[in-house]
Amino acid sequence: GHSDRVYAVAIAPDGLTAISASDDKTLKIWDLLTGKEVASFSGDSPFKGCAVLPDGVTVVAGDSSGRVHFLRLEGVSGGG
Repeated sequence: GHSDRVYAVAIAPDGLTAISASDDKTLKIWDLLTGKEVASFSGDSPFKGCAVLPDGVTVVAGDSSGRVHFLRLEGVSGGG
């Protein structure tokens, strides 16, 4: 689903959702039951890492410019 290399993948604690961080400057949210992309977030720089906090809804991602992004998974399967 990305147009460039993927640097990191994080799985939500419930095992139903994954987040991928890519050189194409996007974070993508995936439904692991269907394999489909359910959301995408675009940044100004390539994303180099991502993690899902134990709460299952907070995503932390770092990009190549040194920025740290905090996102909340709401309305996607598995969040919560």
